[in-house]
Amino acid sequence: MKIDDIAKLANVSKSAVSLALNGKNGVSQKTREKVLRIAQEHGYIPRPIIKADQYFQPNTKLLRFIACTNAGIITEQYESLPFFMELIHNLDKQIGSSGYSLLVSSISIESLQEEVSRLEQEQKSAGILLLGTNLTQEQINLVAEIQPNIVVLDTCFETLDVNFVVMNNVYGAYQAGQYLMELEHQQIGYVGSNTRMYNFDMRKKGFLQALTENGLKIAESNYFSLSPTVISSQDAFKEKINKRMGQLPTALFCEADYMAISVIKSLTELGIKVPEDISVIGFDNIFESQVITPELTTIHVKKDKIALLSVEKLIRQIENNDSDKIKLFVDTELIERNSCAVNKVTN
Repeated sequence: MKIDDIAKLANVSKSAVSLALNGKNGVSQKTREKVLRIAQEHGYIPRPIIKADQYFQPNTKLLRFIACTNAGIITEQYESLPFFMELIHNLDKQIGSSGYSLLVSSISIESLQEEVSRLEQEQKSAGILLLGTNLTQEQINLVAEIQPNIVVLDTCFETLDVNFVVMNNVYGAYQAGQYLMELEHQQIGYVGSNTRMYNFDMRKKGFLQALTENGLKIAESNYFSLSPTVISSQDAFKEKINKRMGQLPTALFCEADYMAISVIKSLTELGIKVPEDISVIGFDNIFESQVITPELTTIHVKKDKIALLSVEKLIRQIENNDSDKIKLFVDTELIERNSCAVNKVTN
């Protein structure tokens, strides 16, 4: 049997079959499982990017990355978002150099336990890298009970007996607050996500801590709310800004770069110049932060380091029976570009 034959039986393209067999992104979980089932039933032996016995036999050198989709942050198109795309790329790179293979699985958050159980029954993984961005403690525990070899990325619950690797959100936002105050801003605004999660809550904690230590606080009217997954101007934000013309903050901290880019586009449409009228700082340092005008000052998240530490810990647990649990916070870095300037307005 050839790839062409599998494609015909599965009613998909040859490229989709190749992606499914090689554990690559770009096909749905449903399609991937259909292709693998047909390949197994007809005795097809794929090329050794992920060997046949890694698909069809238990206890393999296969690591599974799981993302749970919902209507909030982790949508079904999450892999196209720059932050997650870069994170998965770094994980794939680290895993490839370790002799393991990576299989990406997206499941519905509503049926998390059932879906993870089914995946592990159909093809047992050596361990799971779980994207915890939008998950609760209870949901993470459910996955850990199914596959105890697990490292959770992009969130942290200190009271869970589970491995976590996450960026230091508190420190990163604290850096942003200190930076704006070094630029002599005092009337500072806060742009938060309308969908809440651990990362955003920790960023708010760190930013407010920086201001409090310097005797400042954010006026209630200077809090704004935006979608964290939209990268265009947002009408509700523009309407609120319009109502406050003449009483605007001189700087805005945004919980994520997508929001910061939306803010810059919205302000530009209103004739407000960045950074001359309002400074804007983001968080994540996604690729788009360098192509927006002006280029975005932001907090760099070391996704390569997060990937390296996550993979190293998971493989140690698998191969050395390393049962000691860790909570790792990877510090961030301030990236100065052109969207912030010294405040010239008398506060």
